[in-house]
Amino acid sequence: MMERLKEKLREIPKGSIWYPEFVKVCVDECGNEDQGAEFAKLLEQSLNVIVLGNIVYLRPEQVAKSMEHMISQTMATPSDPRRKQLEHMEKLKEIIDKKARTQVRGELYCGLGFIMILTLGFMRLTFWELTWDVMEPICFFVTFLHYPIAYGFFLRTSTEPSFEGYFQRRFRTKQKKLMMFHGFDVQKYHQLRKVFYPSLGDGLPQSEYYKPDHPHHEDGALVS
Repeated sequence: MMERLKEKLREIPKGSIWYPEFVKVCVDECGNEDQGAEFAKLLEQSLNVIVLGNIVYLRPEQVAKSMEHMISQTMATPSDPRRKQLEHMEKLKEIIDKKARTQVRGELYCGLGFIMILTLGFMRLTFWELTWDVMEPICFFVTFLHYPIAYGFFLRTSTEPSFEGYFQRRFRTKQKKLMMFHGFDVQKYHQLRKVFYPSLGDGLPQSEYYKPDHPHHEDGALVS
């Protein structure tokens, strides 16, 4: 009777069924309600089926394989092949961060050059071409223009309008573009870090990476 019942359950195409349906199959096969309920308990105790709550899994070997896969994804072993994958991604990310920093610093140097040219131009206009009476309101409005620009930057990015805030914003933008260009899987990178470095998590908060005196300044921020 037990073998026939096992065969009947194996014929069910679904991998899991509700517990009342499982008991009904046992009762229909045995022809007796009490005997069917008893066989249902025997199947559960012998681990021919796995009962979790109100769901009966008819193929325990598939459940075991799924659990083994889940555990292997969250735990690392010394010979885990994913370690090499993480090392490769860390090297690639280091290259991406270096390129992103170089590009942002290039923008900042261009901004510095523009400010120097503007300053020299105003000096020439003030002392050689025009007079201070003419240049004073021009300098005032040019200086005041920085406030609406900074305010607009804050409204658009929700970032403090400072050189550090601009660097962080532009770095993340450049970093994301380079990661897309190189096919860098950020989610996979974070998952591997959690597996091999569970105590470190995903790294420091982004605001910590750009402080000049911070020891991790050269590591770059992580895209969240």
